[in-house]
Amino acid sequence: MKKLFALAALSAAVTSSAFAQAYPNKPITFVVPFAPGPTDTVARHLADAMRKTLGPNTTIIVENAAGAGGTIGAAKVARAAPDGYTLLVFHIAMASSPALYRKLSYKPLDDFEYLGMINDVPMTVIGTNKLNANTYRDFESYIRANSGKLNIAHAGLGSASHLCGLMWQSAMKLDKSITSIAYKGTGPAMADLLGGQVDMMCDQTTNTTAQIESGRVKAFAVTTPKRLDKHKLLKDYPTLQEMGLKDFNLTIWHGLYAPKGTPPEITKKLNEALRAALKDPEFIKREEDLGAVVVTDNRLTPAGHKAFVAGEITKLKTVIDAAGQFAD
Repeated sequence: MKKLFALAALSAAVTSSAFAQAYPNKPITFVVPFAPGPTDTVARHLADAMRKTLGPNTTIIVENAAGAGGTIGAAKVARAAPDGYTLLVFHIAMASSPALYRKLSYKPLDDFEYLGMINDVPMTVIGTNKLNANTYRDFESYIRANSGKLNIAHAGLGSASHLCGLMWQSAMKLDKSITSIAYKGTGPAMADLLGGQVDMMCDQTTNTTAQIESGRVKAFAVTTPKRLDKHKLLKDYPTLQEMGLKDFNLTIWHGLYAPKGTPPEITKKLNEALRAALKDPEFIKREEDLGAVVVTDNRLTPAGHKAFVAGEITKLKTVIDAAGQFAD
């Protein structure tokens, strides 16, 4: 009997090893749980870079599965076969969802294999060109003078732009809140900002840089603790900390995930491909052009990635509970 068990275990190990060596032998899908926008852009950049390590014949498909603040797409990956062919590219909402959604259908820390972080993306505070303000000081004065009359766009509950707007308003300590207008994705939110239907937005540089550069929106500040001195466009904009919002620091990070139970041989291959992608000069330049900073620290390891997200879950719960805005 012991020999049978030993043979069975050996057979399973050989099968798993052979499976890992053949991986990938069919298309990999990166699920982006949002409509086309900044996270979609990051996923496409990453797919191009990871192909170089996974093999020249590797196909990586980016699939948008939008809805419910990213939770629909995340749940889809949590339920997917743990074979390395369905992966999730998700941002800070991986950590905010447990506080926003009381009936979340998955557990962020239990239902995924953490593969590593991708980047940190600063946020920018921007407004429509119709606003009578050109500096952050003017902008904040305008907001206070028009207390309760202005609105702010965001890409849906739990989106990066939503979280940034919550934190920014809280830090300003306004007498009356700015009216939040939710959209089904960053694209339509930005379209209405460009058209002047909404007054302002706080969103990722991956989505705002091109609009700022073209002069189609007004930029007022960045959300990082230090100025973005290396960014050709944003280096001259002040931080919110400089403008008096004490300890304001918000970046929108992105990470890569697989369903729980994906074989360690596969997750190791994916982590190695991710690490190689994040050293690729072309990938780095594409991210830097958007204002994103490629991760180089311990968060590149699965353990470091998971520990970071666990800390973010605790931090963001405090912010969301204070704002009192929940999905259910």
